[in-house]
Order: sequence, then C-alpha cells, then structure tokens
Amino acid sequence: MVITLPVPVIIILDIVGWFLIHMGMAYLFTRLPAEYIDPENPLFRSRKWEQSGAFYDRVFGVRRWKGYLPDGAALFAGGFRKKHLADTGVMYYRRFIIETCRGEAAHWAVILCTPVFFLFNYRWANIVMVVYALTANIPCILTQRYNRLRLRKLLDKRLIRADTM
Repeated sequence: MVITLPVPVIIILDIVGWFLIHMGMAYLFTRLPAEYIDPENPLFRSRKWEQSGAFYDRVFGVRRWKGYLPDGAALFAGGFRKKHLADTGVMYYRRFIIETCRGEAAHWAVILCTPVFFLFNYRWANIVMVVYALTANIPCILTQRYNRLRLRKLLDKRLIRADTM
C-alpha cells in the first residue's frame, strides 16, 4: 500500500475503479479502428494445441456457459454484437473475427490495469484484486478465442468451397 486511506474509501475506490476501468477499456477498444486490429498478431493467432477451439470446449466447457456472459458491444453505439451469428457471408466472418480480437484485447487491457489497485489496497486485498481481474476477464478471453478459432475454421471452409466452384 502506497497511499493510506480509510477502509470504506478503499472499498468505494475498488468498486468505482473497476467499473471505470471496465467501461473505459470497452469504450476505447470499441472506438479503435478495425484496421488497427490484426488477427494474425501473435496474441490472436491460432495455436496448434487449441485445435480450432476444441481445446477450450473440452477443458473449460466453453460452449455450455459462453451464452451467459454479457455482450459489452451492446453498451456503446457502433458496437458489434457477438452473441449470435447474424450472417454466414465471408465479409461478416472476417469482421466477426476482428471483433473477437478487439474483445480479447480489451479484456487483457483490463487485467493489465490491476496494479493500479495496489497503490491503496492492503496486501491481502491485492490478492483479491488479482483474483477478481482474472475471474471477471479470463472467461471472456476464453470465449473470444473459442469463437474466433471456430469462425476461422468456418471461413477457411467457405473460402476453399468458393475456390473449387
């Protein structure tokens, strides 16, 4: 703890701080132009062990619970809803893939803000802040990766089919 504050003030700062960080990152990443997001960036690229998303479903059961996660895109004008596929066209798939990258990056950015809370929380509360940051964001990151990998597989099939026609 760098700054000593009364406990009620710390609790309020934690609640308000997390809310502002979540909303701020969601807003910033929603406004980030799509051309700045590269699905081939090493952070977003598919790995062999992910098995086109099957790993996330087998190990974490993502398919069973992903529908319960909120879709933050609904909060801001211009947000791209990712709850359901609205189209099956190649351009839509490409846009959806970019939007999963945007969502994943936003959640990683929220996690990276965790040390801000170390300035005014007790050491034991810092652990709570880390646990909160991970439990609030990792399911969303897993879902974004799962969806992106499945969409890439669908897109590849569509492109192969289009090439053979």
